[in-house]
Amino acid sequence: MNYALNLVWNLMKLYDLLCLEGLVRGLQVFKERIKPPVYKRVMPDGKIQKLIITEETAKIRPFAVAAVLRNIKFTKDRYDSFIELQEKLHQNICRKRALVAIGTHDLDTLSGPFTYTAKRPSDIKFKPLNKTKEYTACELMNIYKTDNHLKQYLHIIENKPLYPVISDSNGVVLSMPPIINGDHSRITVNTRNVFIECTGTDFTKAKIVLDIIVTMFSEYCEKQFTVEAAEVVFPNGKSYTFPELAYRKEIVRADLINKKVGIRETPENLAKLLTRMYLKSEVIGDGNQIEIEIPPTRADIIHACDIIEDAAIAYGYNNIQMTLPKTYTIANQFPLNKLTELLRHDMAAAGFTEVLTFALCSQEDIADKLGVDISATKAVHISNPKTAEFQVARTTLLPGLLKTIAANRKMPLPLKLFEISDIVIKDSNTDVGAKNYRHLCAVYYNKNPGFEIIHGLLDRIMQLLDVPPGEDKAGYVIRASEGPAFFPGRCAEIFAGGQSIGKLGVLHPDVITKFELTMPCSSLEINIEPFL
Repeated sequence: MNYALNLVWNLMKLYDLLCLEGLVRGLQVFKERIKPPVYKRVMPDGKIQKLIITEETAKIRPFAVAAVLRNIKFTKDRYDSFIELQEKLHQNICRKRALVAIGTHDLDTLSGPFTYTAKRPSDIKFKPLNKTKEYTACELMNIYKTDNHLKQYLHIIENKPLYPVISDSNGVVLSMPPIINGDHSRITVNTRNVFIECTGTDFTKAKIVLDIIVTMFSEYCEKQFTVEAAEVVFPNGKSYTFPELAYRKEIVRADLINKKVGIRETPENLAKLLTRMYLKSEVIGDGNQIEIEIPPTRADIIHACDIIEDAAIAYGYNNIQMTLPKTYTIANQFPLNKLTELLRHDMAAAGFTEVLTFALCSQEDIADKLGVDISATKAVHISNPKTAEFQVARTTLLPGLLKTIAANRKMPLPLKLFEISDIVIKDSNTDVGAKNYRHLCAVYYNKNPGFEIIHGLLDRIMQLLDVPPGEDKAGYVIRASEGPAFFPGRCAEIFAGGQSIGKLGVLHPDVITKFELTMPCSSLEINIEPFL
């Protein structure tokens, strides 16, 4: 049972466990019923299959790898497992085909060498999988916009001037990665020789994906666990042979494994445990060193810590004896988080609903929409933002609440929302150049501004924090102020302990309009850290 639970956890990182073949093989090795198979790359008896990459692919999907499963015998179950593994890899390591796309073809219907290039969509025409006639790439993109399975991949290339395409020496299209394969070379249960190509933007992941597919299904080849090599020629003229099926060796000290896991096992027993985890191991040197052979199926083994983790899994987490730590400490809640939790409960009791918004936002949200220049916000900028919505770390919680209201305008009024989270401000005095502050922000959205409700909420918060109203250092007071985000004459600055902790007021109509709202809104935002 313990091993089964660990297997579920490892499915997230062990790609060979995504198919029945790998799962069964892993269990048999763990139960010591079989020895870990040795995967071999072999050269063909005749001419090696060649895949030539042209320079046109450089800006789209520049990498490709290939291999051949020769004299494979499919059954209905094996074929279904083969297709299912490809789909699981697409959703997992391939990141929905954005990093790698897999194509499998009946080699007997094709004639090498193969060419991987990029063409204008109007120049690509072929009969795609499960279709009865030929279509251009433009037509296919329109057809697949209504296909529930393929429409999620269209965005990867649809806005590119050139589309990637693989064809054989006769001009027959094998595939248009990462969208669809050609119908001409489709594989069936009767296919005996499978040509596998993986194209992508990540060379390392493409090699891993190819290794996983061929190692899992080379078991069904006439010569078990052998894979026929294919040559890939890159635009610079250099050629490489795939799959790599690389084995490498690592050395880890037995006492390190015992120390990290918290067990006392002999080096021989540890080597045996690791061998059961598909990591062939033996004791060498002074008797305290273990040499571990990493097979091509274990791309997850990057560091000695990964090997130690496998030793712990094989030993069984439930079998590790629980011990008291040598250093006696008593845990306690972080004071700022404790204060935050207490305030959350009381804010909810006051009738406000908590929301959680993104810590990153656009420059427009914290600057233009609030009537502030971005240079005056002291915002921390993301150097390579992937989207306009996540350009900077937020300097105020207000935009997130207003965007939440905009997304819930159909809800019955009034809308009373709050959030207690961190904001980030540049600070040259810190080692990282920025500092977090815990803020409380609340908004009231209704047909009238409701300033008195926000004011009353402030009084309730101060009552909870045991801060009385007054001008002295122990009290709090609000003073008339101005702010670009607030309506003139309807803004106040909050002082507590002699320092400014925030503002409250009625938002300016321009701010409300820029956040696509139509009714008045009052807000309150304070820094709660001075009350610790």
